[in-house]
Amino acid sequence: MTQGIGGSSAEEQLSLLQERGLPVDIIQPQEYVDRLTKAQSLLQTSDSDVLIINAGDNLRYFSGLAWTTTERLVCMVLRPQGSPVFICPAFEKDTLLASVSIEADIVVWEEHEDPHCKLADLVNEYSILTLAIDPLLAFTHANQIKKQLKDVHFNDATDIIDACRMCKSDNEIALLQHAKNITLEVHKAAAAILKPGISTAEVKQFIDAAHKKLGGSGSTFCIVLFGEATMYPHGVPHEQYLKEGDLVLIDTGCRIAGYNSDITRTYVFGEPSEEQRHYWELEKEAQSVAFNAAKLGEPCEVVDNAVREFFVAKGLGPEYQLPGCPHRTGHGIGLSIHESPYLVKGEKTPLAVGMCFSNEPMIVVPGKLGIRLEDHFYMTADGPKWFTEPSLSIDKPFG
Repeated sequence: MTQGIGGSSAEEQLSLLQERGLPVDIIQPQEYVDRLTKAQSLLQTSDSDVLIINAGDNLRYFSGLAWTTTERLVCMVLRPQGSPVFICPAFEKDTLLASVSIEADIVVWEEHEDPHCKLADLVNEYSILTLAIDPLLAFTHANQIKKQLKDVHFNDATDIIDACRMCKSDNEIALLQHAKNITLEVHKAAAAILKPGISTAEVKQFIDAAHKKLGGSGSTFCIVLFGEATMYPHGVPHEQYLKEGDLVLIDTGCRIAGYNSDITRTYVFGEPSEEQRHYWELEKEAQSVAFNAAKLGEPCEVVDNAVREFFVAKGLGPEYQLPGCPHRTGHGIGLSIHESPYLVKGEKTPLAVGMCFSNEPMIVVPGKLGIRLEDHFYMTADGPKWFTEPSLSIDKPFG
């Protein structure tokens, strides 16, 4: 039996988990001010006059406001100088004020009023020519704003926002580290409860409870796959039941103060076959190839290119052909589980200190198996550094 797999129960493992405390306000108000200042500086050198930031991860990044997007417009208007202005429903004003981490003005709208007109009135006061729109602003809102501002040119704010968010601060990296430490511990506990006949639903339920026990709000997502189902990167809709010799693929994560973890482990319930061992070891080596290719100043695509060249040399691929790697090597991570930049062909963004990535060059053999090992690293002045140590071997997936 693979080391650390099976032999325990959900009840026993949950009883062993202890909450890991970390202040949720580790991102202090001054850091939000610094983020806004950087955005304003970028705005000054761009071809846009005003930036609209929508509710969601981008708004949380710049203001600390964790606000779910709905049909009601909630956004922030930012000029190159001066305080930002929030647009929000009148009945939500007090909640918003209690939730933001910055000083800002607020323009409210009543339920019978058109919030897009309110925003347009504000923009018209500034006498601007060009408006940069958050790419995550729903088309419904963006289209209505355009109708109200016929003489204003609209730009995509992606470059400004990404330039602020791509490189994480030490505080952000600390939160990401905490979230990943929790999820790796959950992975170990989940492996210990496996037994013949256990369902994927039971494992998912345990993983959610374990994330909560350790201080998270539960699993932000959870993929559990047994046997041939492991060849589907994001899972299958039907229930599976574990049997001896099955590959087990678990991909899950949690969120701490908004910052995400996302870790995948693949191992065997029982003794690995020669084929399972062969592809697992190739996957492990591919992870190392990706990590070693991540060098400061090089475009992000070099990491993905290195992995694909490695797979071709081993008789897999080329490109996304199977057997081989069906998806990109990795993605950025922070307040969003997937965010810029990406480790993929064509991504020219230079690798820089503070960038954080997943490393997950999956191998899929159609009709047989899929193996994905996913850990994350961040770029330092000395090169890449792991958030979590990769699996040691197929026999000792947790070291």
